[in-house]
Amino acid sequence: MSESRIKISIFIMIYILVLLVGLPLKADQVTEWNLKACDILLQAKMDPASANRVLAIVQTAVYEAVNSITKRYPAGDLKLEASPGTSVAAAIAAANHATLMRLVPSIQPVIENEYQTALSQIADSPAKTSGIIAGEKAAATILAMREDDGAAVMTAYRPPTSAGVYVPTIIPAVPQWPKRKPWLMASPSQFRPGPPPSLNSEIWARDFNEIKAFGSKNSSSRDEKQTEIALFWVTTAPSIYQKVVCSVADMPGREITQNARLFAMVTQAMDDALIAVFDAKYYYDFWRPMTAIRNGDIDNNDATERDSIWTPLIDTPMHPEYPCAHCIVSATVGTVLQAEIGLAPMPLLKSSSPTANNVEHSWNSIEDFMQEVANARIYGGVHYRTSTEVGTEMGRQIGKLAVLKFLKPLK
Repeated sequence: MSESRIKISIFIMIYILVLLVGLPLKADQVTEWNLKACDILLQAKMDPASANRVLAIVQTAVYEAVNSITKRYPAGDLKLEASPGTSVAAAIAAANHATLMRLVPSIQPVIENEYQTALSQIADSPAKTSGIIAGEKAAATILAMREDDGAAVMTAYRPPTSAGVYVPTIIPAVPQWPKRKPWLMASPSQFRPGPPPSLNSEIWARDFNEIKAFGSKNSSSRDEKQTEIALFWVTTAPSIYQKVVCSVADMPGREITQNARLFAMVTQAMDDALIAVFDAKYYYDFWRPMTAIRNGDIDNNDATERDSIWTPLIDTPMHPEYPCAHCIVSATVGTVLQAEIGLAPMPLLKSSSPTANNVEHSWNSIEDFMQEVANARIYGGVHYRTSTEVGTEMGRQIGKLAVLKFLKPLK
């Protein structure tokens, strides 16, 4: 072979290798099933707080099942054991199936179909059988552990009113959440913040006037990009955050137990974040911008002016304003992800939103991601600046709790 042909052949081989290195790696079964579970929860039309609770139970069962097989990390309090050679793929499928069938009964045929499809791709063998057993055992253990966590206890919410006076008759979202049993926190009120700004303060006037200008449906201050950001974060389904987590889970070189642990850590922290934020919301019962701005003449602050027809860009969530729930969740997720990768370069974080025509957003850093979420709630007209800052700080604290629980040095 001539020297020129050798050089061409070497060039082609190098080119092919570069292409192969650049190709995205196929997600492992943990990540694939995480996205399936998110889709199942969307199909079930479950409220966001309940959906996050379900996902935390699912991902914890998956982690316990996988780790009982691989034994990569210490067994922890549950001490689950699986025989050597057990199929990890079968265990993951079985753990998802058992938890979702129990917790999302409205679409059991969809769940069963996903499960049978997954099992059909695993060759029949003793390893497959023992994998199913391991997954079902982990699921049963976690379901029993969380059965009495308070989610099913309906709180008798009493709308504030006086005799004979009409008030809206829709009951706010999950008023029982402040009574739930956390995964990580000592109590739902562990990170309860101080009160929202006094209505006669300069901070309140700042917050009031910022959202009045930027959060109005017909705002002349908000630009097109800011409007898209607001619409992107209208969705509160777990999937929008799980896709961000996948940005880390899909990094080259990660092991399947590592990803199982990551999703368990994130989802437990997210569930606790919502317990904490609803504790604070129902404790302070602070008014939303639409209420405040239409009543700007009764807050005893000369710097706030009433607008009797002011309307936010997006629909106001059905629960009190303070603090920002999206912000506590984004900061919780961000704090966990930063700790998970440590000193390694942060990958490009990505997600897409069903409330913004499935457009994809990406962020170069955790801080950029968290700041977009905070700004989105102001641009949407549903949260004040102080509320976003307080929610973000609460999320950082809860994320740190998750890191302390899961990212312990190996013994």
